[in-house]
Amino acid sequence: MSRRLHHRTALLAGLTAVSLSLTLCSCGSGSDSSSAAGEAVPTAAQAPKLTAVDINPRDRSQLRQGGTLNMAIAQFSHQWSPIHNDGSESSTISVTKPLLPTFFRSDAAGTQTVNPAYLQDAHAELKDGHQVVTWTLNPKAHWSDGTPITWRDIEANWRALNGKDPAYRPSSSTGFELVTSVERGKDDFQAVMTFDRPFSEWQSMFNGAANAPLLPASRLATPELFNTAYLDAIPVTAGPFKVEQLDRAAQTVTLVADPSWWGDKPMLDKIVFHAMVPNTMAAAFAKGDIDLYNNGPDVAGYQTIRNTRGAAVRRAGGPDFRQFTLNARTPLLSDATVRQAVFQAINRDAVIRSDLNGLDWPAVPLNNHLLVANQNAYRDNSLGLSRYDPTEAARKLDAAGWKLDGDVRKKDGRELNLRMVIPAGVTQAQNEAASATRMLKDVGIKVTTVTAAANEFFDKYVNRNDFDITAYSLLGTPFPATGTRSNFAQNGGTNHVGAGSPAVDAALDRASAATDAATAFEAINQADGELWKVAGILPLYQRPQLYGARANLANIGAQGLSDIVWENVGFEK
Repeated sequence: MSRRLHHRTALLAGLTAVSLSLTLCSCGSGSDSSSAAGEAVPTAAQAPKLTAVDINPRDRSQLRQGGTLNMAIAQFSHQWSPIHNDGSESSTISVTKPLLPTFFRSDAAGTQTVNPAYLQDAHAELKDGHQVVTWTLNPKAHWSDGTPITWRDIEANWRALNGKDPAYRPSSSTGFELVTSVERGKDDFQAVMTFDRPFSEWQSMFNGAANAPLLPASRLATPELFNTAYLDAIPVTAGPFKVEQLDRAAQTVTLVADPSWWGDKPMLDKIVFHAMVPNTMAAAFAKGDIDLYNNGPDVAGYQTIRNTRGAAVRRAGGPDFRQFTLNARTPLLSDATVRQAVFQAINRDAVIRSDLNGLDWPAVPLNNHLLVANQNAYRDNSLGLSRYDPTEAARKLDAAGWKLDGDVRKKDGRELNLRMVIPAGVTQAQNEAASATRMLKDVGIKVTTVTAAANEFFDKYVNRNDFDITAYSLLGTPFPATGTRSNFAQNGGTNHVGAGSPAVDAALDRASAATDAATAFEAINQADGELWKVAGILPLYQRPQLYGARANLANIGAQGLSDIVWENVGFEK
């Protein structure tokens, strides 16, 4: 499971378009570049280049009008607002992307272009020493209740997301906390946003690639509305599709083409999302019950796709990665020295080879929290904490007062017994829990595994900080300085570690305000170095974006850094 300018000023107009792109090639998806168990693991510098995007691109004229796309998701959500702290999970985001406005589209290189369905223009400039972004909306755009999308919606989203009122519970305040005002422009379809300091990645706001859609002012005006309007409901939309039914009993969400949509007519009539346990998705795909699913690093599922008639493997390299999260809020892991010891007691090479053995994917450890290995400016800032070193781990535990007592370390009469919570039906998480249990036992740390139901893993455990250690995938964006800031900043809405540092926050601030790529990437790497000291998230490997798809399904699959253009998704004639 898991979790953009035409007026150039002193601000770096092209930062997101140039420096944040992955340096990828169009390698064949069938090439075998993974390391088999027992083979030497290549260094990051030796990591092979990966496909940028794999979606079976087709012109609309090559597609048949109509049809139903059945897709698998891992969770039937409770909170359906993707900008709420409890709604930033991948299944919620997948369901709501065809439904809600996003102002930019990202291509395979992470370059941002205006989405004309919602935005006529957006540009940044400096006025009186302040960054000012002017958003000019498409006057044809409207909410499903008939209300026009206006500057008031932008203002309401800013007030809900700026972090000023703790009663709101946003998944991220990044960028919005820097805004001092949102005012009406030349008419109701223009918003003028003033920042108190430069924010180079302003195009990440209201951006599908950054999982930050616009929501209607009518459902954000108060904290109560923001927190509850999308509980067990998706009451207002504004996309090429609308909700026909949320069926918790059947664990399905059915979307239909919205006849009031003002853009290109969707090629599909219907999209049905089926929530199911991840390790059952491959069988459902093979039976023909679903047409597209995210297989990720599931080796058995990968083989099923390859052996399914009329199926295709879609794969790409993106900014996503598998990781262990340690909960610093718990007494057992409140000491950073203990968390660092856990890092060094885990043989990541062995975990990675076990996870990926039999999968055509490079078994390369990831040594950066903010950049993947084939991304510009990637470097290892781990200060040795990424290296498997059980002797050093034991020394750190001794220094922290956790002394061996038989097979388990104790302090003040308490065992060092970590509850590792994993989701049911995720093969990688089960494997990672078993590996961590064996490895941590070697240094005197006991691990007790708790398996949570798929629908409860985030809602009842991760989002409620009810774990000591857990494993899942973090999904990145084309914006390394800000796209995942909320996972790492001290007050980040999705910082499930519960720890950070002023140095991390300051470095991320420098990166987001940088006026050139070199400065931004240096600050990003400084932030990463500080994150290793915090020792809250242990990166494992760049996660395969590996999908099973019907071979005739077009314009969707392994997106890399690109966005799905839902109007153009369909089946070949």
